[in-house]
Amino acid sequence: MSLYPFKLYCQRVDASRNMARYYMVSIETTLFGEVAVVRFWGRIGRRGGEKSEVFSTERDAASHFLELVRRKRQKGYIPVGNCGNAREA
Repeated sequence: MSLYPFKLYCQRVDASRNMARYYMVSIETTLFGEVAVVRFWGRIGRRGGEKSEVFSTERDAASHFLELVRRKRQKGYIPVGNCGNAREA
């Protein structure tokens, strides 16, 4: 079981530029017990790209996850919902 079961779904919408994009990134465990950062992206309502990167440790995967999120936030992507992540009380 992963120590960092995180998922993040973001959108970037700009009607003046006809832009409606999504980006989803998560940390998951593979069938072989490895840790992977999985990404999906594209235009909202369409099938887009997909990429999976395997890391030797969960810490490396979490660092990569946070770096990807930081870059997307700088580009204007805004988180939508909580994607099933646990909420703090």
